[in-house]
Amino acid sequence: MTSFRPHSLMALTVALAAVSSSGPAQAAPTLSAQSIIVNPVTSELNVKVWTDRDSSGAGTPAYAPGEKIRLYTSVTQDAYVYLFNVDPQGQVDLILPNRYQGGANFLKANVVKAFPSAGDPFSFDIAAPYGVNKVLAVASRTPLNLDQIATFKSEQNSFASVKVTGQQGLAQALSIVVTPLPQNTWVSDTAFYTVAGRAVSAPQPVRPTPAPVVVNPWGTQREWRISVDNRTDLRAQHDAYAAKLRAEGYVLVGTRVKNNEIESEFRRAGGGKAELKVKRKGNRTEITVERR
Repeated sequence: MTSFRPHSLMALTVALAAVSSSGPAQAAPTLSAQSIIVNPVTSELNVKVWTDRDSSGAGTPAYAPGEKIRLYTSVTQDAYVYLFNVDPQGQVDLILPNRYQGGANFLKANVVKAFPSAGDPFSFDIAAPYGVNKVLAVASRTPLNLDQIATFKSEQNSFASVKVTGQQGLAQALSIVVTPLPQNTWVSDTAFYTVAGRAVSAPQPVRPTPAPVVVNPWGTQREWRISVDNRTDLRAQHDAYAAKLRAEGYVLVGTRVKNNEIESEFRRAGGGKAELKVKRKGNRTEITVERR
């Protein structure tokens, strides 16, 4: 299996002003240390990116070298999505699009896409340098021309070679790409994770192995359902039961989000599928887990 190693990232604040010499002035993209590049104009198009250890996208989960990471993204409208990873030393990688099967970057509205997804012939393996990485997602209603940022050396089964280095270089290059676009047709989002060493703990006394602890409420049932008070956030309910499925060895392969419902599909190595549905009905929330 091919191993792709995301890196980590530098922080730098830059601001660019773009004024057309032949037309009215436009609001230039904002370049910042926190979010790399931001569209200052409000748009109905939104994009979200997060890691497998922080579904909110607002935290900075830690990974140790050798561990694997999975990234997720979704958009509120059909759009082309571009994913970049920037490490603390300024190494920039283009994750999406890529030339592997499933590497197309057109996403349908409210469909969650995972990288890598189940069946992809590569993995994202954590490696040094240590420090905070940033994953930048840029979504556009039309394809972006990244020829000055990255190129593909092979027609298939490859990631692009990125020409720019550092957060500043990436931000400036992207600002040139998006500035000519209608202002409300592109947006961005940034997720964070840190590469840290494994904690070394003192040896613990050997104790008798306790009886296995049941970590899920459905036991051996193949279909399980419960109805709870709906004052709890729908996403929080979904993530809590998704964590229970992951504890059984299932891997999330897809999620569909509707106004009052979240549906996710999981697969397990060696066979086995599971479906998680969290749906709000009146003043109650119904949670269903089906395993096959």
